[in-house]
Amino acid sequence: MTLITTTDDLAAFIDRIRDAEYVTVDTEFMREKTYYPQLCLVQVAGPNDAAAIDPLAPGIDLQPLFALMDDPKVLKVFHAARQDLEIFYHLTGKIPTPLFDTQVAAMVCGFGDSVGYETLITKLTPARIDKSSRFTDWSQRPLTDRQLTYALSDVTHLRPAYEKIRAKLARTGRAEWLTDEMAILTEPATYRTEPEDAWKRLKVRTEKPRFLAILKEVAAWREREAQRKDLPRNRVLRDEALVEIAAHAPTNADDLGRTRGLGSGMAQGRYGTEILAAVQTALAIPDANLPRPDPRPEPPPGIAPIVELLRVLLKMVCDDNEVASRLVANSADLEAIAGNDDADVMALKGWRRDLFGEAALKLKRGKLALAITGKKVKLVELEK
Repeated sequence: MTLITTTDDLAAFIDRIRDAEYVTVDTEFMREKTYYPQLCLVQVAGPNDAAAIDPLAPGIDLQPLFALMDDPKVLKVFHAARQDLEIFYHLTGKIPTPLFDTQVAAMVCGFGDSVGYETLITKLTPARIDKSSRFTDWSQRPLTDRQLTYALSDVTHLRPAYEKIRAKLARTGRAEWLTDEMAILTEPATYRTEPEDAWKRLKVRTEKPRFLAILKEVAAWREREAQRKDLPRNRVLRDEALVEIAAHAPTNADDLGRTRGLGSGMAQGRYGTEILAAVQTALAIPDANLPRPDPRPEPPPGIAPIVELLRVLLKMVCDDNEVASRLVANSADLEAIAGNDDADVMALKGWRRDLFGEAALKLKRGKLALAITGKKVKLVELEK
């Protein structure tokens, strides 16, 4: 097992693999006590070489690794890449490219929705992965041999899995089906949380504009404070407290101190002053400028059975073509198609339209029917 703890060893390892067509990459991180993920280990494998890189080693400079992640000639292969990419984006301001996510690719190769790494490896290779080290504390040093064995297995077994998936994509001509999903993963906005948008992740029961204005301002304050102090949001202020403040709109420290989970000590201190300032900002917003939730169009009466028929069609088509239904259409898409033949949804564009969209429109127009033959649902062309 190779554990890299110095900049010179890291540079030498990167030199050995920098001419590879692709490298497999994974990370181990902790996030329980921080806003941003704390990178604890990076695993990288080339065709014949693999190493675990210790970013917590004293004096190590990760620049050789970052240069590899930014090299346009080397494909970076991850499994379920989003959290790994967020780490690299936070550390460097860049997203590793070019990129291949085997979890996304598996969705168009018959492995179902969001297949886990262990399941994918078990299906594609003879390897069996010991996951007992998965939830260990990766920030503790020294790392054990068992931890390192587990960590490296996440990149060494990914090599043959990637090659088999790549071969299947080539045989089926489905490589371009991944384009939209990879574009989302390589978009920096995917990994940025703007404080002004933080309120949208909260689930609330009221849509009163003034309530939402206060919630938006206080949630933005919390997001900035969490980012500044690198603390989890709820370590700054819990979601329930945000909602209660928005509901009662306190204007002084005494009223704020009655908020459950906040207390008079916090209300009288700096946090209290800043929260009350955020409330006042929201109260001063003119009615015409208050935030309002996006309108939710009511589906036409009687549309529910159509949606259910489209859902059956989607399931049938995706099962027959060995592609995950989530990649083709979601419930909102089905509702939109049920109500409008020209709905602006991905399911009516490109390969998704060829696979499902055209059949969905024909089903709506009475040109196709669903029939049960034996234990299978089949499409029947109707003369019209």
